[in-house]
Amino acid sequence: MTRDSLSLDGRIAMITGAARGLGREHALLMAERGADLVLNDLNPDTLATTAEDCRAFGRTVTELACDNTDIERFTALIGEHETRHGRVDILVNNAGIQGNKYTIEEIDEDIWDAMTTIKMKATFFAVKAVVPGMKVRKYGKIINTSSIFAMEGSVSMSHYTGAASGVLGYVKGWARELAPWNICVNAIAPGTVATELTINSMGWDVIRDFEKSVPMGRLADKKEIAYAVGWLASRESDFLTGQVLSPNGGQTIVGI
Repeated sequence: MTRDSLSLDGRIAMITGAARGLGREHALLMAERGADLVLNDLNPDTLATTAEDCRAFGRTVTELACDNTDIERFTALIGEHETRHGRVDILVNNAGIQGNKYTIEEIDEDIWDAMTTIKMKATFFAVKAVVPGMKVRKYGKIINTSSIFAMEGSVSMSHYTGAASGVLGYVKGWARELAPWNICVNAIAPGTVATELTINSMGWDVIRDFEKSVPMGRLADKKEIAYAVGWLASRESDFLTGQVLSPNGGQTIVGI
């Protein structure tokens, strides 16, 4: 049973990249805790599956099956949702792409554009679309997804670390800008998470070796990241803004 202070009853949460992985986990947890949902993803079939699983909790779910880097279409769909359903109380910017390793010399404009468009441009314009309504209601929770690599760096991933760091820059600026309207802006910066994408790209032999470098001896479970997002979405975090939560098992320790 969810304690009352973690309940999301009566809230409407929008999650990008919601069909699989962390986005799906965020959606299921928020549905379980009482939120109605607006779910976005590029893949309509997997999005529909996640939406149905969330409806099993008795929730109302709106599906926005589109590319969130198509800014004009995506923001128009957000506007249509707000016209029909009234609001977005919680925005989770989760959509992203795999941060493959490339040296500086290997990163061309296409690689750079793909990363910065989904991590920085799409994040910015999703927030721009929901902020006017949040200001009117004097309430909102915005949760961006960054990475521990934004804090500690990573070899041959400067396009990814740069974009993830940019997301944290948004958090700092928006937290100060939007605080007068009771809008909290925070981020999560997960360590390495046991998602299908991670498992398929690394393989279990590499993962088992990598886990030895994590003080807690394992990768994060998807639900552990969702718990952090769920807490940031709840009223327990109403006085927290401009901050970063990093569930990483001790993989990196900064800012202390």
